[in-house]
Amino acid sequence: MTLGLVDILKIAGFDPSVATKLVRHQDRRYPVEELRRHDWLELYQSYQAKPKFHLAKQIVSFCGLSGTRAVFHGVYRVLGHRPAKEGPVPPSCGWSQEWNRTAQFYYDLERDTRFDDLRGRVIIDWGPGTLAWVQKLDNKPVLEILPPGRKLDPFDDYLEFSLTHTELKDLFDNEEAHRDWRIPLGAVGGVYLILAQGSGDLYIGSAYGESGIWGRWRYYAISGDGGNVRLRELIKRDSAYPEQFRFSVLQILPKTMARDEVLKRETLYKRKLGTRATGLNSN
Repeated sequence: MTLGLVDILKIAGFDPSVATKLVRHQDRRYPVEELRRHDWLELYQSYQAKPKFHLAKQIVSFCGLSGTRAVFHGVYRVLGHRPAKEGPVPPSCGWSQEWNRTAQFYYDLERDTRFDDLRGRVIIDWGPGTLAWVQKLDNKPVLEILPPGRKLDPFDDYLEFSLTHTELKDLFDNEEAHRDWRIPLGAVGGVYLILAQGSGDLYIGSAYGESGIWGRWRYYAISGDGGNVRLRELIKRDSAYPEQFRFSVLQILPKTMARDEVLKRETLYKRKLGTRATGLNSN
């Protein structure tokens, strides 16, 4: 027998008799992943243009992944609602003023911590109606329950993420819990980008060989410099320098591609982005 969403949540104390709405966040207007990373997603879902949660006592919240998949974000008690203009506008969240101005309602939501252990771990199939982002409670099929100890949301697409250095270290600190990242990143080579957020400087690198991008990035997780001379010099002057790094993939390549061919692709990106002239590439 295959367990569904309600079956899993009931193990942690979920009461399906309480009026419940399911919510899947995937909004082209706002970067949901960035909202989640900065702990703004809960504020985002509290502001609504329509009375979506008026009849609900609790909502079960998800972040949309590719296709019809969604990853569990939490269960929230609906404590009440008020006019949006009375909602909070934290200065740290640049979108909050817009939500406060354009929404009609602000819902007072309280996360039910009994389900926190499942956050970022339970992946469901939302079904074909992804445009219907608010739905009634349904025992939707659970596709996977990822191991405990996770820090990152599930891997979704090679070109759709940007990892901080702290997040990169989290991947390697608990590889088994992040096997959904290890397997795809270890399956390909490619050209990658490191952004130093404080200065805006860029570094272009490449990965090839048996361990792919996963193996190459392991060195950055360990040392911060990945063996690069220029980065090593910067880190010697400021040991906290890697804390501003963001890692992303520019192009994926077969691991079987010859080293010289991979380096040609790397050189092309260096020229396009000018990282030798004004960035962190020394050659």
